[in-house]
Amino acid sequence: MATTNDLKNGLVLNIDGQLWTVIEFQHVKPGKGGAFVRTKLKNVLSGKVVDRTFNAGTKVETATVDKRSMQYSYKDGEDFVFMDTDNYDMVTLPAAVVGDAAHFLLENQEATVAFHEGTPLYVELPASVVLEVTYTEPGLQGDRSSAGTKPATLETGYEIQVPLFLETGTRVKVDTRTSEYLGRVTD
Repeated sequence: MATTNDLKNGLVLNIDGQLWTVIEFQHVKPGKGGAFVRTKLKNVLSGKVVDRTFNAGTKVETATVDKRSMQYSYKDGEDFVFMDTDNYDMVTLPAAVVGDAAHFLLENQEATVAFHEGTPLYVELPASVVLEVTYTEPGLQGDRSSAGTKPATLETGYEIQVPLFLETGTRVKVDTRTSEYLGRVTD
């Protein structure tokens, strides 16, 4: 148990049997009336985001979430197999738990897997990853980065929008949260 004064970003709360992560919080002390805490919470399993207000000092139940560094090994049908880098145990996660992270996973890539009482909740990737473009239409002479975008298929099979001047074989940096092209990577 904690009080609303202990809230911080990333803290996982157990509200009505569901797990919610604190995305934002703000302590508000109005001129009249009691202080309160305005929060933005994200459901750990569904990803739904809600706004919730608590009176200051209210007790909230926290949930212990164990985050482990794991290495993606391979895909087994619809499931994804990860190896715990501490004890080398293999853990099979369903596609629903992996979610959108599957678009950016390559074999042997590091990821953080969150568990609550032994149940996997979600997979967290770094903010950006570097992937190779395996196919995109050839650019035309005179194409500029500000002229627009075109679809490009990454080595994971996922398709994103890239500037017109990019060609097949180019390594690009991609934001794992928004699927946006961030720039070219030259080795």
